[in-house]
This record gives sequence, C-alpha cells and structure tokens, in this order.
Amino acid sequence: MATLPVYNMNGEQIETFDFNLDELAKYVNLKLLHEAVVMYQANLRQGSAKSKTRAEVAGSKKKMYRQKGTGNARAGHKRSGVRRGGGHIFAKAPRDFSYRLPRKALQTATRMALLSKIDEQNLILLNELQVPEIKTKKVVELLKNLKVDSSVLLATDDYDANVYKSGRNLPRTTVLPAAEINAYQILKPKKVVMTKKALDSFRKPLREEAVEN
Repeated sequence: MATLPVYNMNGEQIETFDFNLDELAKYVNLKLLHEAVVMYQANLRQGSAKSKTRAEVAGSKKKMYRQKGTGNARAGHKRSGVRRGGGHIFAKAPRDFSYRLPRKALQTATRMALLSKIDEQNLILLNELQVPEIKTKKVVELLKNLKVDSSVLLATDDYDANVYKSGRNLPRTTVLPAAEINAYQILKPKKVVMTKKALDSFRKPLREEAVEN
C-alpha cells in the first residue's frame, strides 16, 4: 500500500490517496518493459528508405567496350554498382518494421511502467485537471506550480479538448487520456502528472492469464 500526496492546480497538497500497488503489478519486469518499448519504437519507423538497383537506374545495358585489347580494365554496362551513377549493389527497399506483442503483455507493461514512476517518485497526482478555456498559459502555470521543469506526460481521466489544445504546443509535453496511454509514453518523459480518476482506471484487474513473467 502506498500513500500518495494529492495536489490541486495551484501546487498545494490538499489530501493523500491510498493506493494498493499490487493492483498495478507485483513487480517491475525490465525485460518486458524493454520489449514493449522496442515494439512501440519499431512501429514508429516509416520504413520508406529506398535506393535504386542497377535494374532501376537510367543507362544503357550495352557493354561499354570490348573485353580485350583496349588497355583498360574489363567493364560491363554503365549501370554497374562499381561505377558512378550506377545502381546500389545492396539497394534499400521499403519495408514494414511494425510488429505486435500480445495484448495482455502490453497491458501488463503499461502497469509496470506506471509502477516504476511511482517507485521513483516521478508521478504527481492531481485532484482534477481542468482548463476552462484553451490557454497554453494555464498549462504553463500548472507545471510551474507543480515545479515540473522537465519532460512530462499529462494524463487525464477522459479526453478533454481544452487541456489537450492548451498543452499540445508546449515542448516536451504530451497530453493523453488514460485509456490511450502505453508503456512507452509513460517511460519516455521524466515526470507523469495524472488525475486521481486516471490512476483509478488502472485498478481494474487483468484476467488471470495476463503475462506476469
């Protein structure tokens, strides 16, 4: 059981929040977190790199000159990969780097990532996160009140257009509802600022066959 301080948007502690850490995960499995992060990063790759083979570059396929008697080294056509303007010998081709780990493993990894932030005291709980109008200044003031001067994830309990649009222009700041958070998005920033309701959404137990190893 952990007792977490709860702050308001002025940065003042107003209460505490008792949370059973076992409801997230019993321990942090670094191997599983690594596999999840590598998967999410691989899925971000465009895979659009492309270079031309000798079959694709422009130029005649005719042998440049006869094999013997010229005094030059023997040569094939102009598209050869050893010549300037020729095709690449081992040309790059577009490819899909994406793959998917089991859903339950990713759910467990997200909970373990959140547990690691709590263990490192890098999670800040808010009683609520509301912005009455779209003002980036409001989010800047919030982070200043909470003494957050590093990269941060703002996690709301539900999608809030005002909060999202107020924070999206800030560098090193990500705003997401709890339902869309994954392990990579939790581990990437230094701090996680989350509402109590958002943290409560992770109390729902996974099924018995969920990955724990």
